[in-house]
Amino acid sequence: MIDRYPRTTSERERTLSRLDPATRARIEAAALDPFSEREFHRVKLINIAREARISLQTLYKYYGSKEAVLFASLDTWLGDLANRMIDHLQGIENFEDRLRKVFWVLLDYFERNPKVAQIILSSVYLSTWRDDETFRQPALMSVFLGVINDGRERGVLTSEVDEIEISDFIWGVSNRMVAMWLLRGRKKPLAEKAPAMFNMVWRAIASEAVLAEQLIERHGLREQAATAG
Repeated sequence: MIDRYPRTTSERERTLSRLDPATRARIEAAALDPFSEREFHRVKLINIAREARISLQTLYKYYGSKEAVLFASLDTWLGDLANRMIDHLQGIENFEDRLRKVFWVLLDYFERNPKVAQIILSSVYLSTWRDDETFRQPALMSVFLGVINDGRERGVLTSEVDEIEISDFIWGVSNRMVAMWLLRGRKKPLAEKAPAMFNMVWRAIASEAVLAEQLIERHGLREQAATAG
């Protein structure tokens, strides 16, 4: 057992690069159920090792601690979210549509991966995770903040708060939606409400000039429809 698990993504990846990719995938798959079904302190590494068909010694050799298993797994799972976000943004030019897609991808990802959502909400100790580089999710946040920064530079988003506060607002809404969806038993598709919820988010973060322009446009369309009718 090592005294200190790798705290940065680069340290962790250097250590795990020596681990067979198929074995690493089995470990992360084996970690999903225990961490999503139990509180962190109730998860036993021996059970993860058995499910992954490796020895406990091997698990400690490459990870060093239960925290490292969880954080490395989260890094992989949230990395998948970042990749999905990048893929879905390809070819979308309109800024509002780009941000709408980002919001939808967030909800759709956690709808498809409810166990990952459960882990983030209930198994992770934020006071510990925030000391680990994976908490900042540089790949995911660079995409997310990149879209927001683009909107601020174009004057599409409000200038009353900075990009971090806009990001916090969007994450706050989506996190609450995910949490309540889990709490209510996942009875309805999570992403089903994405269009309506995004419209509410958009009215909160768009610049006054853009909202006024959109209001005028909608009013003009209504007049045209009334005239045509």
